[in-house]
Amino acid sequence: MSQKLIKNTSVEKEAILGGKRAWLIWSLAAIAFGYAFFHRVAPGVMVHDLMRDFAISGTMVGTLSALYFYPYFLLQIPLGALLDVLGTRYLLSSALFLSALGSLLFGFAYNIEMAYFGRFLIGIGCSVGFLAALTLASKWFPLNRFALISGLTMLIAMTGAILGQAPLALFVSNYGWRSSMWFLSIFGIILGLLVLIIVRNRPENITPEKIHDPWKQMLRCLLIASKSTQMWRIALVAATMSAPMLTLGGLWGTPYLMSAYDLGRSEAAFLTSFMLIGWAFAAPSFGWLSDFLGRRKPILVAGSATLTICLGLIVLIPSTNIYVTLTLFTLIGASGSVMVSAFALVKEVIPTNAQGSAIGIVNSMTVASGAILQPFVGSILDFRWDGRLYDGARIFNETDYRLAFSTIFFSALLGLLVSTSLKEQLN
Repeated sequence: MSQKLIKNTSVEKEAILGGKRAWLIWSLAAIAFGYAFFHRVAPGVMVHDLMRDFAISGTMVGTLSALYFYPYFLLQIPLGALLDVLGTRYLLSSALFLSALGSLLFGFAYNIEMAYFGRFLIGIGCSVGFLAALTLASKWFPLNRFALISGLTMLIAMTGAILGQAPLALFVSNYGWRSSMWFLSIFGIILGLLVLIIVRNRPENITPEKIHDPWKQMLRCLLIASKSTQMWRIALVAATMSAPMLTLGGLWGTPYLMSAYDLGRSEAAFLTSFMLIGWAFAAPSFGWLSDFLGRRKPILVAGSATLTICLGLIVLIPSTNIYVTLTLFTLIGASGSVMVSAFALVKEVIPTNAQGSAIGIVNSMTVASGAILQPFVGSILDFRWDGRLYDGARIFNETDYRLAFSTIFFSALLGLLVSTSLKEQLN
C-alpha cells in the first residue's frame, strides 16, 4: 500500500513538473526577460535621435545605453537570495512596474540627466527577468531540462531583442523614440499585473526549504562561490561570449552598417537583427546538445573559437560585400549563444548550496561586458571623430568603427584562451 502511495505521489509530482501550468508560469518570466532585452538593444536604433535631441557625443550615448547595465550588474549577485526571501512572484512584478516607470521618465526626459535616471530605473527593473526565469525553471521543471529551458529562455529574450531592431526602428521613424518608450511603459504594467496574478513561486505540493537566517546564508553562499577559481573562469568566458551581442547587436551594429554600406536605419537594424536571430535559434539547440552529450567545455571552446574568428574578420578585413558581413553577424550571434552552457557548467562544478549565488555572479559578469564595452567603443569613436555632423549628430566612418570593434575582438580572444582551462565533471 505504501509503495502504491509513493508511486502515485511520484506520478503526481511528474505531472506538475513540466506540466501546462509550469510552462505558463515560466513563460511569463521568460517574456519579462524578452522585455528586458528589448530595452537592452533599443538605444541602438535611436543613436542619431538621442545625439540630436540631447546634443550629446558618442561616449555619452554609450553611457546612456550602459546605464541599463550598471544596476543590472550590481543586482545579479544578491538577486538569487532575494528571490528566495521575497519570492519570484512579488519581486518580478515589482521589477516590471519599476521598468515601466523608468520607461515613462525616459520618454518624457527634457534633458540628458533625466534620461540617465530613467534608463537607470529601467536597468534595475530589468535585472530580475533572467534569474526569475531560471529560478522558476528549477522549481517547476525536472533538473534534466535545465540547459534546454535556459536556451528557450534565451530564444524568447532574443525575440524581444529582434523586435527592438527593425520593428522598433520603423516605429521610431514613424512615431518618434519617445512614443516607443511610452508604449513600453504600458506593456511593462500589463506584464507586471499578469505576473502578480498568475505566477506562483513553486508547486503547492513542494514545501519550501526553511531558512532561519536568509541574509547570513546569502553571505555564506556568496563567499563559497567567490572562492571558486573555476566559477570566475566560467564567468569570464560567458562575459566575452555575450559582449559582441550586447555591444554590436545592442548599440553600435546598426550605426556601423548605416555608415559602412550607406543604409537607412530600418534596413541596418533589420540586418543587425540577424545577429540576434542567430543567437535565438542556436541557444536552445546548443542547450539541448549540451544536455544530450553531458559535456560543456568542448561546446564552450568551439563557440569561443568561432566567435573570435568572425570578429577578427570584421575588424581586420574591410568587407565590400554586405552579405559577408550579414553572414558574420549571424555566426557571431549563433556562436555567442553557446554561453548558455556556462550556466549548466556552474551547476556541475559549484556546491549545491552556492549555485544560485554563482549563477548570479556569472550573469552579472555577462552584463558587465556590455556596461564596459558600449561606452568604451563610443569613446574610441569620439577620439577618431573628424568633426563631421549630420542633422546635429556625429558621423563616424567604417574605419573608425572597425578600429573601435577591435576591443571586442581582443576580449573574445581572451575568452577563448580561458575556455581551454575550464574543468567539468564528466558523467
